[in-house]
Amino acid sequence: MKFLVISDLHGNLDVLDKMDDNFKKADAVLFAGDFAAFKHTETGLPALEKLCKKHDTIFSVIGNCDEPDFLEQIEKQDISVEKTLVYHEGLCFAGSGGGSKFTGTTPFERTEEEILSDLTLVTEQENQTWNNLILIIHNPPKDTKCDTIANGVHVGSQLTREMIEKTKPLAVITGHIHESAGIDKIGDTVVINPGPLDEGKYAWLEVSKAGDSWNVDSATLEQL
Repeated sequence: MKFLVISDLHGNLDVLDKMDDNFKKADAVLFAGDFAAFKHTETGLPALEKLCKKHDTIFSVIGNCDEPDFLEQIEKQDISVEKTLVYHEGLCFAGSGGGSKFTGTTPFERTEEEILSDLTLVTEQENQTWNNLILIIHNPPKDTKCDTIANGVHVGSQLTREMIEKTKPLAVITGHIHESAGIDKIGDTVVINPGPLDEGKYAWLEVSKAGDSWNVDSATLEQL
């Protein structure tokens, strides 16, 4: 399966039209949150509605620039993977929205414990093999190429990283840190921050099944 990986749209409707050819190539779209522009939460709903017209199969969470109750809007569109497990073509998707507490200037900032609480359906199942699981978490895990701000400091979640190390999902899709578009690994788990779609950045993830196991065939960063 070929996934178009995007995040941090921030109300930019024009860039969605520029991505039309990419939407056509994708089997599904993975969106890691921030529909709305910074301090303009009213831009979230038009962005959601336009994104949903671009592809029939989207898996999504909300970001720190989105109001917490915007979750209801993506649930209405049947694209949310927050606080649940969604199965599709043999793969499983789960997710958590919002960003870790930092500046206090965005509407959906959470503690690490709150972010992790959305994933209890994964973490509470001991001895479960999660090699078919793709996590979509707006706030990145700590100490990867995907969570470094401009001064070089890693600002991701340590608790999320520990959860990934324990559960060993196939892949983790994240965003939030604009200057840290990257692809990395935590153990065998591929971690992708595609960078902000608002700036024309996106990624591809291709996976396939061999026997009882799923494998990541390729992961690439792209720029419009």
